[in-house]
Amino acid sequence: MSAAQILTADQMRAAEQALFDAGTSISELMEVAAGGAAEWIRRIAAGRSVTVLCGPGNNGGDGYVIARRLREAGNAVTLIAPLAPATDAAKEAKRRWDGPVGASGKGARGEVFVDCLFGSGLARPLVAEHALLLRDLAARHRYKVAVDVPSGVASDNGAVLNERLPRFDLTLALGAWKFAHWSLPGRALMGQMRLVPIGVEDVAGAAQLVGRPKIVAPATDSHKYRRGLLGIVGGAMPGASLLAAVAAQRAGAGYVKLLASEVDPRTPADVVTDSSPLGEALADERIAAVLVGPGLGRGAPAKAALVEALRHARALVLDADALVLLSPEMLGRVVPMLATPHDGELEALCRAFGIIAEGRRARAVALARVSGMVVLAKGPDSIIAAPDGRLALGSPVPSWLSVAGTGDVLAGVAASRMATGADPFTAACEALWLHGEAARRSGPAFTPSQLAERVSEALAACL
Repeated sequence: MSAAQILTADQMRAAEQALFDAGTSISELMEVAAGGAAEWIRRIAAGRSVTVLCGPGNNGGDGYVIARRLREAGNAVTLIAPLAPATDAAKEAKRRWDGPVGASGKGARGEVFVDCLFGSGLARPLVAEHALLLRDLAARHRYKVAVDVPSGVASDNGAVLNERLPRFDLTLALGAWKFAHWSLPGRALMGQMRLVPIGVEDVAGAAQLVGRPKIVAPATDSHKYRRGLLGIVGGAMPGASLLAAVAAQRAGAGYVKLLASEVDPRTPADVVTDSSPLGEALADERIAAVLVGPGLGRGAPAKAALVEALRHARALVLDADALVLLSPEMLGRVVPMLATPHDGELEALCRAFGIIAEGRRARAVALARVSGMVVLAKGPDSIIAAPDGRLALGSPVPSWLSVAGTGDVLAGVAASRMATGADPFTAACEALWLHGEAARRSGPAFTPSQLAERVSEALAACL
């Protein structure tokens, strides 16, 4: 099984069914999943008391197994189940627990609380009495663990279905990651996250979690053009394209050139500016990829520059103002193309392309399919969607990235990776990881130029 795959609730059920069809019983699989979770909790509890809250389904069955395993390890365990088991596996797990079961949380307190009330199958809010019981028990324990998905969080999109849900210190994903683990707002309630493997196979078409890329150093006979020449189109606000250029220089491209009508006095000595007419500059066949959008502006000259880039470039990254100016009729040529919108720009693109979809993920997927572009919907829970249906989610990044200019850095990194020869989907995944790693290495309250300086350190971590 790939540790990086992310499954919907339906995909998870199908993956488990494949195990059942191969001869594993539901109870056997429950022992594997809950046993793995119990080992995590045993280490955390370190002999301290544990309270386990069980629901009526198989997530509750996991809770009965966890309680039994912890009791066998010597922990004092209190088990609370407001509803009787409703599945055969959960009934069997309760029978094997063979211990007291409380119907309410009255008087229950301890060091570690384990939420097994409802798992990935929940799609509606908890009833009031269960939400109150969950909050009450969580408040009376020092350390809180959610098994699979915290109760009250929708597995397939991370929606928080009830108000005032507790924040957990640890969430143990069973079998595979779910979309909720990497999607806000639910992700913010989960604390640290760990995956408990249960033997499910890779699922065809499953989304993937963006991980550390494997980047190869240039060949011994490389030169600047072989490593990739990146052209960055300048515009009305040259600071943004300069930021992108500084980041791009540190992300692998052999040559980064600004395509601008005049040289900005802030341009570093090692960044070349080509001030010839944009059409002529873009006609250079050595340019492997073009970035257009950062600081471009939104007037007639900006639109004309975008049209030139779309007409000539062999590969394109569209960011910022280019995304606001873009319209479907501009996409006449089929070339590798990556769009990097934030939420406002994603909304503008969906209006331009006539897309009506619920939620960021659905909008990104639909936009990729309709436009033919890979879409990196950037934000605290970034999404990468390809026209062929591939989907990737970013892992959490430092919240210090929420500052003006960091999107220009991301665009520069992505364009640099495309200039080296990466396809748009791969470039987007590589850029997203490098961007987050550069932020982690920058510490708190960094500037976008400081972030750009750290990109080469992030790149070194991938070699």
